[in-house]
Amino acid sequence: MPDHSPRHLILSLFGLYAREEGNWLSVRSLIALMADLDVDPAATRSSVSRLKKRGVLEPARIDEQAGYALSDGALAVLREGDARIWSRPRASVGDGWLVVVFSVPEAERGKRHELRSLLTRLGFGTAAPGVWVAPGTAYDETLAALDRAELTSYTELFRGDYLGAGSASTRVGEWWDLPAIAALYDEFVADHRGLTRLRAPDPARAFTSYVPMLTAWRRLPYLDPGIPLSLLPGDWPGVRAGDLFAELDERLRDPAAKHAHARASG
Repeated sequence: MPDHSPRHLILSLFGLYAREEGNWLSVRSLIALMADLDVDPAATRSSVSRLKKRGVLEPARIDEQAGYALSDGALAVLREGDARIWSRPRASVGDGWLVVVFSVPEAERGKRHELRSLLTRLGFGTAAPGVWVAPGTAYDETLAALDRAELTSYTELFRGDYLGAGSASTRVGEWWDLPAIAALYDEFVADHRGLTRLRAPDPARAFTSYVPMLTAWRRLPYLDPGIPLSLLPGDWPGVRAGDLFAELDERLRDPAAKHAHARASG
């Protein structure tokens, strides 16, 4: 089932609407929007508290109203994520591969966990113990993420062609858990294809359909970081899922935003 936890829904709301409102949402409007998504105020406040502790949200008052803004780091992550979520970039074999290896002193072994977590979040596959691989197009995003996390000094980055003995398509199936990714794409389609029947939804209905749909989609482009289609199994479900997301995004995004901004200004 898709992850519609309050925390993920809040991140979607801030990514979609706070950035269009000067990077700010009032507590009152956030609670109202979350209530529209069937999340009660207590759960919303608890999730906001956790996001504050993680440095994602920061308290901010505007015109004597309490509210929250995204931290600079969270804004940077969301900006980088926009291309993956909406543009759905897909590498070609000619783009080569980005390889990341890292060495962390035992005294700083916590950094090892941070690096693994970051590379996993960016969708890297594992070519061998301590050797992480992604399409060559991931270089700029990866370097920015490493710099932001202050982890660049522990890493070495290489970009080039695959020259191993086996076929690249076979290796891709070893570097990534393709059946698991395909199952998530299929699940997304099964959960959301019914929304294509909403021909002219009113803003409130568009909002309650669009935000959970986007929240479910957001993680998928990170699990599949644009692996070349020619190296993936035939009839890759990521194509169907991406086309469905694009159709629903075009149909629901504007009326959903109309509802959200009315809530924020009401």
